[in-house]
Amino acid sequence: MRICFFGSSLVSSYWNGAATYYRGILKEIAALGNDITFFEPDAFERQAHRDIDDPPWARVVVYPATPEGWQRALTAAGRSADLLVKASGVGVFDVELENAVAEISSRALRIYWDVDAPATLEAIAGDPAHHLRDAIPRYDLVLTYGGGDNVVRAYRAAGARDCVPIYNALDPTAHHPAQPMAEFTGDLSLLANRLPDREKRVEQFFINVAQQLPGRKFVLGGAGWDTRPMPQNICKAGHVGTAQHNGFFSSALATLNVNRDSMARYGFSPPTRVFEAVGAGACLITDAWEGIDHFLEPGTEVLVAANGDEVAGHLDALDPARAESIAQRARTRILAHHTYRHRARQFHNLLEHMNTRTEAAE
Repeated sequence: MRICFFGSSLVSSYWNGAATYYRGILKEIAALGNDITFFEPDAFERQAHRDIDDPPWARVVVYPATPEGWQRALTAAGRSADLLVKASGVGVFDVELENAVAEISSRALRIYWDVDAPATLEAIAGDPAHHLRDAIPRYDLVLTYGGGDNVVRAYRAAGARDCVPIYNALDPTAHHPAQPMAEFTGDLSLLANRLPDREKRVEQFFINVAQQLPGRKFVLGGAGWDTRPMPQNICKAGHVGTAQHNGFFSSALATLNVNRDSMARYGFSPPTRVFEAVGAGACLITDAWEGIDHFLEPGTEVLVAANGDEVAGHLDALDPARAESIAQRARTRILAHHTYRHRARQFHNLLEHMNTRTEAAE
């Protein structure tokens, strides 16, 4: 099957947390015999901050971030695709692309793939004139990378023909234990770009904890934090490219996951960082959200904190031996049940079902 995929970027993780997800799932989809073309705009200096060369399993088309650029790209995709995918959060001309894919005259199946479904659904709910209210019913399928039954029900209520979560996962060839890196060593690390709907939670679960524990060392990776005042025991690492992720997660006693506001409210939305960290052999502490036990067992495979005080408590009770035990159990669980090979097989089965249903209707 020829799959044309419009997303933020496949080759750069710069201000692009979805890069790991795209790479993991599309590589395994290609391994099942599909032909992948990834269309991404030349925007936000991502091409100047590439993490990888064009991969052998996908053709990457970088189009100008202009009206003419996306229109030419979509015209080319519409001519060749058996399956046309528009991901959320491309970053430029999202509204135009989402409407155009819904309306395109093409034999291709159309999928809207939402990599931030809770935020999208809250935007739709708050805006009676939101463009997706008209566009979504014209897509053949909505896929999301999280959200569970709450997201499925909300998308069906918004007119989706069907909605299926395909969760984040682990690519064990990309994310695995590595040698610690001196610049990332400490007691607790966090890798998260500075975003408006995450910053308060980072303050609660990380920055305030550092203030509580002045004798501990904290490491904060991610873009956007350079202007944010921090306690002296927080080391700002700045943007951490994907080539350094394994080293980052392998260097501290524990690493922290902090969900964005909407993802925490909906639950069942583990971000890519959860699987990257576990794959690299990190002991993970996460903020509390419904559905964590679907992926990892609290207390033995992950430490769950409802607030900053509980993060501090977990850190105080943690020693290297216990951290290693939690990390090993978590990695065993994820490798057994939550790799991108598992997710690609789920995607393949969905397409087979869709094609069978289409053939029966003809």
